[in-house]
Amino acid sequence: MPDVIRRVEYFNTTIRDRPGASYEILSQLSELGLNLVAFTAIPVGPTHTQLTLFPEDSGRMAYLASRAGMKLDGPHQAFLVQGDDKLGALTGIHEALYRADVNIYASSGVTDGKGTFGYLIYVRPESYARAAEALGV
Repeated sequence: MPDVIRRVEYFNTTIRDRPGASYEILSQLSELGLNLVAFTAIPVGPTHTQLTLFPEDSGRMAYLASRAGMKLDGPHQAFLVQGDDKLGALTGIHEALYRADVNIYASSGVTDGKGTFGYLIYVRPESYARAAEALGV
């Protein structure tokens, strides 16, 4: 599979860190019929977690989440890269952004153990159009 790079939007929400908290949010999204293309959770302080939700349909998520009383920050923009896992798989992506003078301020990636990977790239809003052009999306 060749690398596929696409623009994605994401929303953040901060929750109290306790057993089952992420499950409740993910279940609620599933019940609303919202599919996620990516999801991350990171601690923010000793008692809270920030969830980052990458919906397949941002407009639908914003609408349904507000009707369900969920407080979301976003949408914000990022890039999702999916491709074959090989030595240096991310090098060309980073080189293209470097040559376009775009700073990656955060990223996260994972392989599936079967030969493919997914990689999220966060750039500053003022660099997003330049990054998209450099990545050809």
